[in-house]
Amino acid sequence: MIFQVDKQDVFASDAGKGIDKNKHTILLLHGSGLSHIVWSLTEQYLSNQNYNVLSLDLPGHGNSEGKCLPSIEKISDWIEKVLNQLGVLDVTIIGHSQGCLEALEYFSKYPKKVKRLIFVGGSYKMPVNQDLIDLAEAGDDQAVNLMMKWGYENSKKFIGGNPVEKIINSAREIREILAIDLIACNNYRNGSEAVKKINCPTLCIFGEFDKMINLEKGKKFADSIPNSKTQIIKKCGHMIMFEKAFEMREKILEFLKI
Repeated sequence: MIFQVDKQDVFASDAGKGIDKNKHTILLLHGSGLSHIVWSLTEQYLSNQNYNVLSLDLPGHGNSEGKCLPSIEKISDWIEKVLNQLGVLDVTIIGHSQGCLEALEYFSKYPKKVKRLIFVGGSYKMPVNQDLIDLAEAGDDQAVNLMMKWGYENSKKFIGGNPVEKIINSAREIREILAIDLIACNNYRNGSEAVKKINCPTLCIFGEFDKMINLEKGKKFADSIPNSKTQIIKKCGHMIMFEKAFEMREKILEFLKI
């Protein structure tokens, strides 16, 4: 699906089904430097469960036009424009990593629109290693290598190559997309206040061996959300929707049906 926001094309993968006004809508938000592709195994599955599913490409990412937005706050306001443009009045938001910060900030501003929140590998703050930021700003592919090293459970192997490398595969993308996203995460400061406002059903999903959001940090985040539910995916790192997609999406569906 392609539509316009601020006179620029926005792409959202919708499992080929568009938006049915009689169905609830699930919004999928990708992480730093990535695109809607990361949700491929989840998107179709949830669509088949009688939901509208929108997997967004943020500005400058994937098939969406424009420059990357420089802050989590600006992204959250852009998401509101997207939902208004599409006529979506209430939504369940599923975010991964940076997408969790966006979901958190969006809820703090537009709580009446959010029915449920699902955080995958998330927290209310995501400080980024300065070495990683420096490499990304220089367009050095070592930035992607470090992301994979920190993001995946060590024993995990991918047939056909690592999917992150296939999405972020040029110096320009590292410099103009990944670096800006990482800085936006590093600079986000409102999470500790935003999390206090959450009053909707919330699910937090963590990978057992996640090095970016370790279990101690993840559980602290989950505990700060009243009545939230927590699921831990065994033998899994930060890239849960790649590493354990089938298990993750089943836990999501179980939560949605409560």
